[in-house]
Amino acid sequence: MKLSHLSLISCLLLSSQAVALSTDQEQPVYIDSDSQQLDMQSNKVTFLGDVKLKQGSININADKVIVTRDPKDGSIQEIEGYGDLATFSQLTDDGKTLYGEAKELYYVMVDDQLTMIDQAMLSQDDSVIRGTKIRYKISSQKLIADGKEKGDRVSTVLQPQAVQE
Repeated sequence: MKLSHLSLISCLLLSSQAVALSTDQEQPVYIDSDSQQLDMQSNKVTFLGDVKLKQGSININADKVIVTRDPKDGSIQEIEGYGDLATFSQLTDDGKTLYGEAKELYYVMVDDQLTMIDQAMLSQDDSVIRGTKIRYKISSQKLIADGKEKGDRVSTVLQPQAVQE
């Protein structure tokens, strides 16, 4: 397995304190879909068909979304998105857009971590990282991208910063 630790990329790709919008987790979650299924025992709600999820500046679009809630307080623990391709976007406090896509998205709210698997891509300001699996800790801006096999590689395009006059 080819592994690239890209914490340096957080400085280059996600520059100038590009922390996710700090008020997002305090916002309600809105979900539109063609249908939904509730499993009360597992505290999971499955949304099917052109699913659009919004929480503050966070947007997830997928064919299928599973939301898992804490049985004690009802808070959202995890959001899973599946599709061809499922997408994730979020504004940062400095007004930039973080955009990701993959066949599988896992957003663990308590850890503030987004994991993208299979044809994963994460971009901001024309800088792009592609790999089989990308894990991104949003609040601390730490990123790990993996290739699947020996032949699979992680691909990164870094755009130069605009020069301020």
